[in-house]
Parts: sequence; structure tokens; C-alpha cells
Amino acid sequence: MSQSYSDVVQTARDYYNSEDADNFYLHIWGGEDIHIGLYQSESEDIAAASRRTVERLADRLPAIGADARILDIGSGYGGAARYLAKRFDCKVIALNLSEKENQRNRELSTAAGLGGLVNVVDGSFEAIPLEDASVDVVWSQDAILHSGRRDQVIAEVARVLKPGGHFVFTDPMESGNCARTDLEPVLARIHLETLGSPQFYEKTAKANGLELVAWEEKTPQLIRHYSRVAEELSSQRTNLAGRVSEAYIDRMLTGLANWVRAGEAGCLAWGFLHFRKPAS
Repeated sequence: MSQSYSDVVQTARDYYNSEDADNFYLHIWGGEDIHIGLYQSESEDIAAASRRTVERLADRLPAIGADARILDIGSGYGGAARYLAKRFDCKVIALNLSEKENQRNRELSTAAGLGGLVNVVDGSFEAIPLEDASVDVVWSQDAILHSGRRDQVIAEVARVLKPGGHFVFTDPMESGNCARTDLEPVLARIHLETLGSPQFYEKTAKANGLELVAWEEKTPQLIRHYSRVAEELSSQRTNLAGRVSEAYIDRMLTGLANWVRAGEAGCLAWGFLHFRKPAS
């Protein structure tokens, strides 16, 4: 079925479907968890730190039974979806806009023996293709920033959550401490006009009937992560020849440096946001 995407979402879709991006995330990030990691040392492996984020975010969830349904919006290669399916032995819907990533997700999930639990769906979180009150948990990692309609994304999350359900996510955000001009290098690189903020998400979630459980700030990890990815990309540049274009690598290194500078200047925020839909 043909789907219509907003301009910002379509830009993200084209990017994540590109050979350059696919090979970058596969060979530098590990091709499982393509989001910000939690590092225990300055030089820790990116994939290990990224998986730790999944584990710690999952620790926030209440006891989940095998009859539960989790929705992962912006699921990438499905690393988190597979982890959640295996940990809780429940069904996970992996909603993602990149067909290239989704195909690898299906292959990896089948190879892991989790094809019956992980259902990969092509689509946008701006219009979640699920019924009202149909999932127990909505999960997302560093994906909602790619929407120019974040208020609509939160409204969709609230719509599909069951009463008593939980919404846990991470997202690179602005801190509210800087002028827009300070964020311009970051925004221009990812083709966005704004980033969300902890205050924006709390206000928007509340307007959609969700209550804040916790905001656990871990902004230094964002700075460490983008620094670590830049280090790894620079060191692996020769090995990426024929897989990732020189122009892409140059743009990525510039973009990563912009994230680090903005973070060090106090302009960014990152951490765990946890909301709950009241039971009644």
C-alpha cells in the first residue's frame, strides 16, 4: 500500500534507506541499536554502550506478561524490539519508515528465532496504523526528533496506549538554555527547524492525558556518544572505502562535531522520559 509522509519524515526515510547511511550504521554502530549509548568508559565499544541504553530503559517498565503488546516507534534495525521480545516473551510491533532497515530487522528477528514475536511494520509514527488503546507500552529511542509534528506523534502514542500503559523514550533535545542560532548547525545537518525539549514533551504529554513518571537526565552521555562515534568513524575510514562515500563521511564528521559542540555549550538535553496513561 502506498503511504504518504510529511516532508520531514520523507527526508528521514530517504536518508535511512540510502546505501551510505545503511553501511555507516551497520559497520560503525553495529547494525542493531542505532541510538545514543550509555558508556562506562571513554573508549567503550559503541554497540555495547548502545545495548546498555536498551537494558536500562527496559528496567523502567513494570512487570510485563506474555500477553502484553509493545510498540517500538522508529525501531531501526530492531535491536530493541528483539531484546524486549526475548526479555518479556511478548509481542513487539516494530514500526519504522525505512524499508531497508525493516528488511534487515525481519531477517535478524527470524535468525534469532523471534520472527513470531517481532512484527515489523512499514509506516510513520505520525499516523500509527493501530487501533485505539491497543498496546501496553510504547517505546522509542532517538527517533521522534525526525518528526516536524512531534505533538501529533505524542497524540498518536496516547491514542494507541491502553489505560495504565507506559510510554518510555529517549530523544536528542534542546535544553532551552540557548538561542536558536546556537542550534542552527545541528538543525541544518538533520534538516529540522526545531528539536523537542523535556518541557515540550511534558506539556504535550499532559495535554494528551499522559502523566509524567520520571525525567532522568543523562546529557553527558550524548556528548560522549557523538564523540565516540566520530572517533570510530575516523579510525575506520579506510575500511569503509567502497561502502560509504567520502562525501558522506565528511558530512557525518561535521555533523557529529556540531552535536558535541552544542552539547558542551549546554544547548542540548538527553535522557530517559517516562510517561503513564492513567488507568481511569
